[in-house]
Amino acid sequence: MRVLVVTAVPAERDAVVRGVRAAAAESADTPEAAEVSVPGGRTLHRVVRPPLTVDALAAGVGPAAAAAATATALTAAELGTAGPGTVRPGTAGPGTARLDAAGPGTARLDAAGPGTARLDAARLDAAPYGLVVSAGIGGGFTPAPLGTVVVAEAIVAADLGAETPDGFAAVTDLGFGTVEHLPPPALVRAVAEAAGAVRGAVLTVSTVTGSAGRATELLRRHPRAAAEAMEGFGVAEAAAAHGVPVLEVRAISNTVGPRDRAAWRIGEALDALAGAFRDLPPALATWKGPST
Repeated sequence: MRVLVVTAVPAERDAVVRGVRAAAAESADTPEAAEVSVPGGRTLHRVVRPPLTVDALAAGVGPAAAAAATATALTAAELGTAGPGTVRPGTAGPGTARLDAAGPGTARLDAAGPGTARLDAARLDAAPYGLVVSAGIGGGFTPAPLGTVVVAEAIVAADLGAETPDGFAAVTDLGFGTVEHLPPPALVRAVAEAAGAVRGAVLTVSTVTGSAGRATELLRRHPRAAAEAMEGFGVAEAAAAHGVPVLEVRAISNTVGPRDRAAWRIGEALDALAGAFRDLPPALATWKGPST
């Protein structure tokens, strides 16, 4: 199965890649690795660990950037091309190669520099994605202390709506769209068990919570909330438009509420994210699809 993992920033993407590569090392596999250009000037960081191909993409901050980058990558996969240009060796590091495009047919190339990776461009790029994962660090509510990994049972647009005299009204209350996407329950259970993660709703916000009052209000409206982040709903919207199942995985770096930068644990959260993606491949590889 081919999996697209979408993060906000490169540090999160690199943690995902580090975790997937570590899983391969622990199983005595030798993963193939590549960087693949996609339209819009972005680059997929790919790790192939049969039967999985994992593409990690840093999309930018916020739901709009996440939705746009996710939709672009999904469309490129459906068209069977990674982008314009030619396949050429690159210098992405030991055991890696750079792919700028993969059209019909196959292309085999050796990596420049230490180590060799032989990559079949048609095999790697022709298949559409079977799963999209929104991943990164985020703020945690009470069920998810610092360093915890959260797997979303629901991906919720928490501030998509309108202020009214009676309080906040979600966009669905106004008769438009949706504010919630539900990942496949069986996959959520399998991934949470593999990663030792908390399950709950992950709230997508465009403005990060910075007060106790807003944190309390969000929990009042979303009592299942375990984490807050800024990209999940955008990723889920793009995945839904393409008919691809979605998952969200967050590692908790701070508590939702008053901003206290001294208390943030970003490094520890990135390590937890890498650890989660070290544990996830077996669960992803055995998942039978959205009907389960």
